[in-house]
Amino acid sequence: MKEESDQLSSVIIGAAIEVHRHLGSGLLENTYERALIFELEQKGLELKSQEAVPVIYKGHSLGTDYKLDLLVNDLVIVELKAVEKVLPIHKAQLLTYLKLKKRWLGLLINFNEPVLKQGVVRVVN
Repeated sequence: MKEESDQLSSVIIGAAIEVHRHLGSGLLENTYERALIFELEQKGLELKSQEAVPVIYKGHSLGTDYKLDLLVNDLVIVELKAVEKVLPIHKAQLLTYLKLKKRWLGLLINFNEPVLKQGVVRVVN
C-alpha cells in the first residue's frame, strides 16, 4: 500500500503542476480543486471530493464532521490551499485527517506559489 501511495502521489503532484501551469496562482481554493479533479479524472483515478470525516470519541460520533478536500483512489488524502504561507496548523489538519481516515499518506498543496513544487508538502501518518 505504501508503494502504491507513493506512485499515486507522483501522479497527483504532476496533475497539480499541470493545473498550476495553466491557472497560475491567485485564485480561490475551490477553483484549483475543480481543475485538479478534472485532471485526475482524465487519468482514470477514483476521487471523493469534500468527503465528510466524522470525529469519533470513545465510540460515539461527536456530530462535528470535517471535510477533506480530496481522497484519491481511497489511498491518498489531498488538502488544497491557496494561502500566502503554509502554517503548522495546515499540516496538523492533514495529519488529523490521515489518522481519522486511517490512511498513510497525504499531500498538502499550496497553489499560491510561483513554482508549485515549493508548495507541496508530503505528510505521513
